[in-house]
Amino acid sequence: MQNLTRSVTAAVAALAVVAVLAGCGGPGGGQEQGRTLTVFAAASLTGAFGELERRFEAAHPGTDVTLNFAGSSTLAQQINQGAPADVFASADATNMTKVTDAGNQQGRPEVFATNTLQIAVAPRNPQAVASLRDLTRPGLRTVVCAPQVPCGAATATVERAAGVDIVPVSEEQDVKAVLQKVTTGNADAGLVYRTDVAAARGQAQGVDVPEAAQAVNQYPITVLKNAEEPDLAREWVGFVTGAEGRQVLTAAGFGTP
Repeated sequence: MQNLTRSVTAAVAALAVVAVLAGCGGPGGGQEQGRTLTVFAAASLTGAFGELERRFEAAHPGTDVTLNFAGSSTLAQQINQGAPADVFASADATNMTKVTDAGNQQGRPEVFATNTLQIAVAPRNPQAVASLRDLTRPGLRTVVCAPQVPCGAATATVERAAGVDIVPVSEEQDVKAVLQKVTTGNADAGLVYRTDVAAARGQAQGVDVPEAAQAVNQYPITVLKNAEEPDLAREWVGFVTGAEGRQVLTAAGFGTP
């Protein structure tokens, strides 16, 4: 009789453990165990998407958002070559079109933000740069994005609008690399997005140019065809395009679509 009592007690204890585990990690337990969301995003989104990552993970316990930042042209190429990703956020429509033309998206991309260029210079603007024409001065070291990168395409547009031909000391593969050249003293000026100057937190100063209004970059986002977490990817897109996403993006200096 005593052995039977012990067996019953052990069985009850085991069931209790199973019930606790089910409540923590099973269906309806409020946890999303071991889910990873991979987001490919334009380099200029680094600060804003970093903040959105923290908020999204807090609202989705157990979910890990992996952010891969690079120039939009590089990301589009990687996606079309089969790189595993759930979401693509581009800094322009041109590179998003490369992905949609290849049929590698789910649904229609949605524009969620806009951005414009500024001239980034060292704090207090020691070279007294005031216009795009100043970037053609002999001896002034200017850095821009490569032509295939969205900020490079925008640079070409503002050059035409201003009637100038800037001869850069280097062309970088993403906008963060341009800004780094300025903040480290390896360049006197660089054409970057205004959001990048804001994110520099005093390490760079922005100079507005009226021609920037002729080259407004629109940022589209989409769930990718081969997404391993399509439902979670759609939640991320909804989060970015929703009220909280808009708040974070506006605080980072992005414009509204």
